[in-house]
Amino acid sequence: MKELVVISGKGGTGKTSVVASFAILARNAVLADCDVDAADLHLVLNPTIRQRNDFTGGKKARIVPGRCVSCGKCQTVCRFNAISAAGPSAGGLAKTYVIDRMACEGCGVCVHVCRDAAIAFETSIAGQWFASETRCGTMIHAKLGVAAENSGKLVSIVRSAAKATAEEQSRQLVIVDGPPGIGCPVIASITGADMVLVITEPTLSGMHDLDRVAELTRHFGIPTFVCVNKWDINPEMTRQIENKASADGLTLAGRLRYDQDVTRAQVRKQAVVEYADTGVSQDMKTLWATISSALKLEKT
Repeated sequence: MKELVVISGKGGTGKTSVVASFAILARNAVLADCDVDAADLHLVLNPTIRQRNDFTGGKKARIVPGRCVSCGKCQTVCRFNAISAAGPSAGGLAKTYVIDRMACEGCGVCVHVCRDAAIAFETSIAGQWFASETRCGTMIHAKLGVAAENSGKLVSIVRSAAKATAEEQSRQLVIVDGPPGIGCPVIASITGADMVLVITEPTLSGMHDLDRVAELTRHFGIPTFVCVNKWDINPEMTRQIENKASADGLTLAGRLRYDQDVTRAQVRKQAVVEYADTGVSQDMKTLWATISSALKLEKT
């Protein structure tokens, strides 16, 4: 089994569109949407959820009104302004304190200073992850709750579940739609992968973002391929990016032209290779041929 992770230096470069087309072309892959902060692969592949699982992302504090003596110590030590004197009256007190769970960072300092054991420190459900079926096969994906943060733990869960599913189904490939950037979620997505494909754009910031991502993949020793999306909007910058990528030891995988068929396909909940046979669809097929050959996948 091989694992391909598609990432980018920033959001909006087109990596999800690439993953959706790869999913159609692969025909024998398990999919993982590890961009859990802004998951959108489901918008194209229209999955049917078969299994739901809660994701616990740490702990949150909660004041128990019946125990609170309204001393205010918790509010004094809270650095996140999450505690206010807006709780219900209780035990003869005109007011008690209450914690805004969205503002609470789960540091636990308020629990430590409360001498009356009036603050419960409870496991917080930060979102859910799903096992779903699509027209391309099984997809593992997730949804964070409102104001919930992703440290990489949820990414690791989604990725591990995808690999376990691939083994159970005897699939030869896991395709991961990774997060943008170089933070913890990205590290959790790429560590131990067989290949990383970086999607970039022909802009100065695109070149800078590619440098940062390449430094990360180089640190982990992962073979890294580069594709310039919408290359034809700035051919000169595309050449500069490709020349620098080659000089830095990255492998050029191909180019994708600007094509409004991508948007038209998305409106219909389709990958562009399902919607059209020419233009960027042909570019996508050429890109997939390069990547699948480098991964040494068996033809299906």
